[in-house]
Parts: sequence; structure tokens; C-alpha cells
Amino acid sequence: MHDDRTLVEARLKRVLEERVRPAVHPESVPLEVAVWTAPGEPVPVAEGLAAASGASAPIAVGDLWGAPWGTSWFTVTGTVPERWAGRTVEAILDLGFDENMPGFQCEGLVYRPDGTPVKGLNPRNQWVRVGAPVEGGEEVRLHVEAASNPVILDYHPFLPTKLGDRETAGTTPQYRLARMDLAVFDEAVWQLVIDLEVLGELMMELPVESARRYELLRAIGRALDAIDLQDVGGTAEAARAELAGVLSAPAVPSAHRISAVGHAHIDSAWLWPLRETVRKVARTASNMTALLRDEPDFVFVMSQAQQWAWIKEHRPEVWAEVTKAVAAGRFVPTGGMWVESDTNMPGSEAMARQFVHGKRFFIDEFGVDNDEVWLPDTFGFAAGLPQIIKAAGSRRLLTQKISWSRTNTFPHHTFLWEGIDGTRIFTHFPPVDTYNCSMSGREIAHAAANFKDKGVARHSLAPTGWGDGGGGTTREMVAKAARLRDLEGSATVTWETPSAFFDKAEAEYPHPPVWAGELYLELHRATLTSQARTKRGNRRSESLLREAELWAATAAVRAGFSYPYAQLDRIWKTVLLHQFHDILPGSSIAWVHREAERTYAAVAEELESIIDAAQRALAGPPSGGVVVFNSAPHTRAAVPAGGAARADGSGASGRTAREDGGHVLDNGLLRVEIDGRGLVVSAFDLAAERETVAPGQTANLLQIHPDFPNMWDAWDVDEFYRNTVTDLVEAEEVAPGDEPGSVRVVRSFGASTVTQVLTLPSGAKRLDIRTEVDWHETEKFLKLAFPLDVHAERYASESQYGHVYRPTHTNTSWEAAKFEACNHRFVHVGEPDWGVALVNDATYGHDVTRTVRAGDSGTTTTVRISLLRAPRFPDPETDQGLHRFHHALVPGATIGDAVREGHFANLPERRVPGDAEVAPLVTLDNDAVVVTAVKLADDESGDVIVRFHESRGARARATLTPNFPISAAIPADLLERPLADPHPGGEPVSLRLRPFELVTLRLVRGR
Repeated sequence: MHDDRTLVEARLKRVLEERVRPAVHPESVPLEVAVWTAPGEPVPVAEGLAAASGASAPIAVGDLWGAPWGTSWFTVTGTVPERWAGRTVEAILDLGFDENMPGFQCEGLVYRPDGTPVKGLNPRNQWVRVGAPVEGGEEVRLHVEAASNPVILDYHPFLPTKLGDRETAGTTPQYRLARMDLAVFDEAVWQLVIDLEVLGELMMELPVESARRYELLRAIGRALDAIDLQDVGGTAEAARAELAGVLSAPAVPSAHRISAVGHAHIDSAWLWPLRETVRKVARTASNMTALLRDEPDFVFVMSQAQQWAWIKEHRPEVWAEVTKAVAAGRFVPTGGMWVESDTNMPGSEAMARQFVHGKRFFIDEFGVDNDEVWLPDTFGFAAGLPQIIKAAGSRRLLTQKISWSRTNTFPHHTFLWEGIDGTRIFTHFPPVDTYNCSMSGREIAHAAANFKDKGVARHSLAPTGWGDGGGGTTREMVAKAARLRDLEGSATVTWETPSAFFDKAEAEYPHPPVWAGELYLELHRATLTSQARTKRGNRRSESLLREAELWAATAAVRAGFSYPYAQLDRIWKTVLLHQFHDILPGSSIAWVHREAERTYAAVAEELESIIDAAQRALAGPPSGGVVVFNSAPHTRAAVPAGGAARADGSGASGRTAREDGGHVLDNGLLRVEIDGRGLVVSAFDLAAERETVAPGQTANLLQIHPDFPNMWDAWDVDEFYRNTVTDLVEAEEVAPGDEPGSVRVVRSFGASTVTQVLTLPSGAKRLDIRTEVDWHETEKFLKLAFPLDVHAERYASESQYGHVYRPTHTNTSWEAAKFEACNHRFVHVGEPDWGVALVNDATYGHDVTRTVRAGDSGTTTTVRISLLRAPRFPDPETDQGLHRFHHALVPGATIGDAVREGHFANLPERRVPGDAEVAPLVTLDNDAVVVTAVKLADDESGDVIVRFHESRGARARATLTPNFPISAAIPADLLERPLADPHPGGEPVSLRLRPFELVTLRLVRGR
């Protein structure tokens, strides 16, 4: 037989595009359209409907509409022609869509005149069912709340644009009304389209030598022969009959099995502001509840409790439909987190509270306690996360983002992920490699071929639906899945909930492989640095929340202070929202980060007020004395952890001139030499008689690199940035600082200025470095370098409830790919008997490298802190302006010292007028065991919650002593539910902790 394969394939493509798809709606009549444009921000639905009914102006197809970020209320009216009686009729409402951009451009939500939501409109979902069948003569009146969100990520991506902020976006209309019609919907032709798409896509994925491919080719050829191109509707059933045989052939028994899960990944903010996500969620939820009514096998999942809460608060009419679908078990809450957060940068307690608030919302609203954590798009996963997942009462994780790694291919799709404490979580990476699966033949074939656990497992999951900007699953996807349920040549597809999938996956794969340590994404490394003000706001909020809870709880127990339960709950949710994986990482438009800065300022003001009121209640009436409060988990200057004491005098460090220019700081523990350029040339540990700075090198060295990645400007830093570096060594001023034992250094470079104050505190083996940068560079990367005279094959970075070790060498591509990594409060580099810590109060990105010196063959290990970047997309003004940082160099530091100094840097002491001594609510007798939270229980019982963990990576014994009457100490999970039998009250609690073990105790107050 002659090979006509390409001829039939090309024929199918053209006939589908030019004849069959257009015949789905063979007849149409125009609708009349009027529009009312809301002035300023979106208005409530009732107000929009009223205005649309009374103040609209005519608008025609082809007219421009929609200033950037505007809201237009369209009213469409018409009459169903009498000749259409007995047929299915739909309204086709094309606002000016580009079918390639679902979720990234204009969108709409359709309402009936009575305010009932119908469904959302987006580029892949433009229809609204009017009747099936109609009688003819029906009057049609619909209202569309249309959002003219501008396209930020266009066909030429990553170009700087001012459209990302309403203040700079202008008023030029963004869209042209494309189609507003009533149309006949031909069910047979639509089904034929799905048949041809499924078989054609499957055919293209099969091997050319496959007999099944030619069976499909011949059947498709016969079907095309059966279609009268001038009467597609009249011949559609005959064409379908030619395909029935190949569609009914069952899959082979060994076929890969895919659990399809209806899904719409909705970024809580990204290329749109938070307020727009509120509406995106409502549009998607309306679409999905409508699809669930039409498709009995379909199941839809939605994560992010914050988004559910938005629907409940802002769109009660949508919420009513959602709750009905949840009750039916088909609109499924999943994930158990407040938002799909970043997991690298959030602190220990914040990461825990993501689960506390997320799970509690689903439990309170629906009685659903998720086993699964759902994080499809997060930029890597910290090694402390498995323990947090378990402590929240969950045990499974789904993500696909690691498939984006650019250097190494992850070896598993289903595996056990082991955290720093040994906790293991059953984890699945969908081999379909997308969270926006559309049920295309290419995606399904890729999932089956890509699955790395063949032979021992056969199940994978496919999150199915348009996402990022929402939209969700379409009727076309559901129809394709129905044909793929059991089809020869394809993986099988079944709609299932995440829990049903995980049950099957665990049952078939009882002993999966283990991956220990962080799940590092070899991409998007610059998200650890971009938008420094957002990152500072996050860290400061976390610290202030710790203080507010600690002192409010202490004052409640000690002084009858009214604990602000509701206020703290609201603030926590605000901070957790801003840890979403495109806000905290700095990858959103300017509008998002401008709002975040204002939000963090308001949060800080509220929390400072709570702290001040609680501390004043504890300090007693002003009497000329001063009480020092210590929020840190370690004793500081004789003030106990979590307690307060009357202020005592403190000594000062010495400052002398250096012979070769510059200054010498000496406090009897550490001698620091700062040369005439303001660079640290020596930091000598006097007790250990050990130099910190590598020979011939300078520390506190600012370095600037060009920074223009190949793509994803705010997200990525590519390794070649290191090829070009400028050391900023020239100083305009090196002079004594205002404080004793301090030196002030001023530098200028480009259009920017840096002012640093280096201070050696009395009684501390620590050099404090406070840096103020007035930053006005473009596409540059600013680092702060510390070349250390330390030989180390690995170094430690703080993570949630512990720290993770990373190699300093690049023996393999896995190690080389980690050229930028995350830390929380400290990085520690050490030899067995001596080490150095670098602590910070607001930075996360860093790199560590090592070289061998030519002169003495010694090793120089260089730690560089990432300070600032200046990408131009999606925010063209990223990080412009004033920034402040606090870092400290701690020579001679153990891991325990690094933990302590990191907390001190983030939780400075507070001084309040008064004379009272305040005993801590609890004390622990082992500094290795670190308290991360002291608060009152969320159930408002008055019980005290204490959370702590082993911080050094070793076993620890400790005794916890409550310093107030308790009747019991109950081990609890993160949601403060009991886990084990209580310890009796009236006596200290003896503890034995594994390395990095996390413990929560509920201390029941004595009555």
C-alpha cells in the first residue's frame, strides 16, 4: 500500500479547522449590547447590575472597550428565533479573547437579571447555554461583569511594561468586542469534533510503525469521506459511525492509568492584583459548579482556603452553589493550606500556620480534614516541610514544579520524601508535567512515556483545567476524558479525587524509593532576592507576630490582659496570604508589591500596638526604672528567654586608629580591623587565636554583577552572571560611627549609594553590619562577600525547625546547580572545632564557594549574601529606592551560636518604663531546644500552647517547667488537637527529643 499518512493528517487538520469546528454553531443572530463602565475599582454585584440596567450606553461588535484594570458591565439582549424551536441554543460572548491566553487577559462572569451567577467567560469558554431545547421566541437578557485585565506576559515575553500597576497603566482601551450572538449548538457536530481530536491526537503520538496508528488513520479517512463539507451537520452522525469501531477498542491491560482531577491553579496574585483574584476565583467556581451539574462523572478540586474564604465573603451567590457541590462530594477542598505558599522562605511558625489556618477553615466549613498537600507550582521545597506536614495531620504531597528543573532530571514520580528529622511523606510528581492538563493526546502520551516508576507502579495524576489565571476544566476536556477512559493505544483516564488517587498509588507501591533532603528547583533562584521590601516585610511580620503572641499570652496569664484572638487570627491570615508563591518570591507586578509594602506597614503598626500594651501591663506603673523584655528563645544579658528584667548598665567596645589607615575595634573577645577603604581585613577570635578572614582577602566586600537572565527576569539568575563582577572598594567616607565601637562607611557606585555602620557590641563575639542602600541600578545583582579562612566540605543553612547541609564543592551536576540557595536567619561554615556564622534579619538568597590558595594551600570558603536585584519584568521598577539590612559576622560560632545570634538579630530587646520582673511562662533547661511559639490556644479556652524543637541536629534531653499553675501538659498537633496521653500537672515535663524533632504542648491552666 502506498504511504498516504501525511496526506490524511494534513486533510484532518484543515477540515477540522475550516469546516467542522465552525459548524458547531451553524446559525446565529446578533445580540444587542450595552455597556456601563465602573469608575475606578470594581463595584459590588448588586450595584453593577443596577447600573447596567439603568445607565448603559450602546456598544457594537468591533468597538474598543476596557481601560487597563477596568470593569465594564455588558448587558446583552435578544430573542430566540421561532425557527430554532426544538434546537439547542447558546449565547456566544467573545469579549475580544485570544484563545491562547486563558487566564491572562480579559474575563467575565455572567449573571441573570436576578443576580444569579451563570458561569465565567474566558478565551476557552465563551458560551452560555440558553436552552436545550428552546421553544422559540424566548427573550434573552444577560449581564456580564467584564474585567479588562491587560496582557502582561505577551507573545514576546518579559518585555518591561507599565501595565502592571493601575497608577501607571494609562487609559487606552485594551480590547475590541469580537462577537455577541445567539447561536444554534449542533451536538452531533460538537461530538464529531471531539472524536476527531481524540483520535487524531492519539494517532500522532503512536509510533509510525504501529498498526494501531494506521487503524486510526484509515478510520479518520473514512470519516472525512463521509462528511459533506457543505452540510456538516447533516452528515456528522455518518462520520461518527465510521469512528465508532476504533473508539470502542479497549486499552491494553498494561496501559498506564491516569487519575484526572478537575483543577484550576489560580495564583492568588501574580500578573494581576489580589482584588482581581477574588473575582477570578468567583468566575472559575461558577464555571465549575455549572460543569458539575452537566457532567455526572466529573470531579473538581480547589486548594487555598483563602480563595474559598474570598468566595464566601465577596460572592455569597457563588458560595451557595459551591457548598451544594461540596456536600455532593464533587467540588473537593484540597491542600489544607491557607494559600499555595512559597516553602523556602516562610519561617518555622509561618509554615506551620499555613496548615493550621488552611486545615481549620476546611474542617470548620465542611468537616474535611485533608490528607493531601497540594502545591503544584511552588518553587522548590524546604527540607523541614515533611515534619510540618505530618504535625498538621497530613501525610501526602503533590507537586509538579520540580519538572521545570533545567540541569538534572528528578529520578522518581512517586516516592517517599524524607525531611531533616527523618519524617517521610508519600509524594507524587505528575508525569504529565503540567498543572494545566487539557487532555490532549500529546499530554496523555507524555504522562505514560515519562512515568519513571514503570514496572512497579502504573498510576499517576493529571490536574486538568486552565490555570495560573484560572478558568478550570472545560466541557471539551471532560468529553475527551470520556473517550480516553478505555481506549487502545492510550493511557486510561478516570475522574477521581486526590485521596482516591493516593489510596491506589500507595496500595500498588508499598515500598517506593526515598529522596532525602530538600527538593531544590534548578530554576527561579532569584526569587530568593527579588523585591527586598516584600521580603523584609515578611520577616518583620513573622518576628512581630511571635512577640505579640508571647507577650499577650504572658500578660493574659500574669495580669489578666485581654488576649486579642480575633485580631491575631486576622493578621496571621494577612501575612500568610502574602507568602503566596508569587508574592513573597517577588515575581508579581508592581501593583502587588506596592500594596504589600503598605499592608506590611499596617500589620507592623497593629502588632507593635499589641506588644506595647501587653508589655506595659507586665512592666507595672512607670517609676523611673526601665524593664528589658527578651523575646528571643535564649537568655540575653541576664534576661531570661521569654521574660523581662530591670535594665542594667552595659560596657562599651574600644575603637582605635589602625596604623595603615582605618580603624580597629576590640571588645576583649574579638578584634576587628577595618582598612581605609572600609573593608574588614581581619576579624580575630582572641580566645581561639584564630583569624576569620582568608589571607589577602577582604570581608564586608560589596560586589555587583550584570544580571540579565535568558528569561523569567524577576525569577531567574543564570550561572553566567558570575563571569563579570565589580568589587566596590572605593569609599567616600570611612569615619568613627555615632555609637561606641562603630565605624561608618559611605560608598557610591553607578546611580546608587551605600552607607554601612560596622559595630562591635560589648560582650559579644559578633560584628554587626547595618547596610543602607539607596538603589537605582538596572539589571544588576548586589552581593555582600565574606571570604573565610575555613576548610569545609559542607555548610549549614537555617530552614524550618532546623537546618539543612549543602556541599561547598561541585562534584556533580546536582551540587553545581545549587549556585544560589536559601537560608533563614543564618548560614554556618565550620571545621570540627571552629566555625563562622553569618546571620541576617531580612535576606534569604546566598551562595557559598571554595577555592584553594596558591600560597599556603589553605582553603578559602566564601559566603556571599544576596542583597538586591533590579529586573525589569514584571515590575520595571523592582527594588528602586531605599533599603536597610542587618547582618552579623560571628567568628568562633557553633551551630548553637548561629541559632542564638540569628534570633537575637531578628528579635531585638525592648525597653519599657517600669520596675517589674517578668518570669517566663515556661523555661527549658537545654539551649539546644528552642521555643518558636508561646500563645493562648485558638479555641479561646485560655490554655497555653508552647511549640519547640531540637535545633542542632542532635538528640537532646530537656525539662520544660511551666511557671504558672497547670493541670496537665498534653502533646498536640499543630491544630492543637491531642496526640497522646497528658503529662500530669504540678511537675516539670521531662523531654527526650530526636534531632530536629518538633513538639507542641497544650498546657491546661489550673482552675
